[in-house]
Amino acid sequence: MTQQTSSRRKFLKLAAAGSAVSAFGPAALAQGTQWPTKPVSLLVGYPPGGLTDAGARFVSRGMAAALGQPVLVDNKPGASGNIAASEVLRAADPFKLLVANTSFTINPHTYSTPSPLPTQFTPIGLILESQMVLCVNPASPAKTLAQFITWVKAESTKDFSYASSGNGGNTHLAMEYFRERTGLPKMSHVPYKGSAPAIQDVVGNQVPCMMDAASLLIPFIASGKLRPILVTGSARLPALPDVPTATELGVKDFVVTVFVGLWGPPNLPAEIVKKANAAMNAALSDPAISGQITKNGDAVGGGSAERLAELTASNYKLWGEVARRNGVRAE
Repeated sequence: MTQQTSSRRKFLKLAAAGSAVSAFGPAALAQGTQWPTKPVSLLVGYPPGGLTDAGARFVSRGMAAALGQPVLVDNKPGASGNIAASEVLRAADPFKLLVANTSFTINPHTYSTPSPLPTQFTPIGLILESQMVLCVNPASPAKTLAQFITWVKAESTKDFSYASSGNGGNTHLAMEYFRERTGLPKMSHVPYKGSAPAIQDVVGNQVPCMMDAASLLIPFIASGKLRPILVTGSARLPALPDVPTATELGVKDFVVTVFVGLWGPPNLPAEIVKKANAAMNAALSDPAISGQITKNGDAVGGGSAERLAELTASNYKLWGEVARRNGVRAE
């Protein structure tokens, strides 16, 4: 049995169990004022070392200090985060929370097997947000967006390609959305098993370009191994002050970020949401943590649970539309 098949079977089993869970019982509601009475787990659907795992570790220690209980990061990789999400859904346990990224809002649109709906979960708070950067190999002829568009159109008859971190993920959909907004011809998608190998092949000029989270690309930009063309946020990135936004360059309706958030299971009592949100905000207010996040090129999250709810809903709608228009599938 392959690892992918094993992950899919495990996910389906958890999803089936989770579908029977509708709400917390009276006991859970009653304990809201006492929570937490034991350690809290932050389930992460990816291996250690990535952006989502980093987000969980940024807040875990500070949350533990604020809550008076250990807050443990529990990595449950597989199915683009679906295995961890399904476990949180199935358990309906206020001591099992979910740390997930933008793919959480994409998976239901791109997986042929059922994925947990992000709108089922209880938003707690935004941990961090990262702009994306369109990068090319420095050997390419493109230094500006106009030159990039000219280059792609000239090379389109030769099957111009771009790299991504995987089929149906945020880097795949972001490039397809960018192509739509700029009127570029179809490009060949080259998916990798994660951002690291995709970046390495663009650095090695095996694939001409990619779009990924700024915090992952900035080290390669700083060393001259990649050339940035634009950033995708609403304002320029402090870590890349000379790189214009897509909006500045005339690309309409293209403001895209990658985010990492904290969710609870469905119907998490409001008192628990309030406590968990306050603990997360306390962790993010630590200058050592916020400084580390911004140094990496990301923006510190924080704020209300409603902020994450709005971000979740808008991304779920946007990426569903992009996936349908372009026939994007994760498998």
